[in-house]
Amino acid sequence: MKIAVIGRGNVGGGLADIWTKAGHDVTTFGREGGDGSGSDVVLLAVRAAQIEDALGGVQGIAGMPVIDAVNVPTGGRPDGFDSLAEYVRSLTGGPVAKAFNANYASLYGRLGEAPVPPSMLYAADEEARDVTEELIRDAGYEPMLTGGLETARALEDFVALLFAIRDTGTGPVWYRIAPPETF
Repeated sequence: MKIAVIGRGNVGGGLADIWTKAGHDVTTFGREGGDGSGSDVVLLAVRAAQIEDALGGVQGIAGMPVIDAVNVPTGGRPDGFDSLAEYVRSLTGGPVAKAFNANYASLYGRLGEAPVPPSMLYAADEEARDVTEELIRDAGYEPMLTGGLETARALEDFVALLFAIRDTGTGPVWYRIAPPETF
């Protein structure tokens, strides 16, 4: 699969490395932008305030599936949008999934230590679901659908709970949410 990753930080750069090792053709874009034509999917992993500029700086991605890994800043979401994922969809005109925002990038290198794959909660438009699940699995997680993009806000808000757990002294955590028959 050909993947355009917008953002070279911990999340974008970390996933680009993982997916490259899994055999995907990954191109990363930073502030300089570039041409993402021919990609099968886009991962957006930038700061919330950079969403519009980052997407506008990469040509050839209009209408492509986008996986939004952006977290909500303390300033909130853009006016008129229930979630950052809906905002991304308004800018790209294509299907969007919300994923990779509620798992710690600092633990990517330890995924091989997990006795079972940790969960990756995600929300998605139907047209972005299959590609998102494939990339979640290829990154070492087990996908757990929360519903359509209308559930993206709950997923964005879930991050506050993960941070609260971390701040009790536990540090970054994996989580596992699965039907009972999978244990």
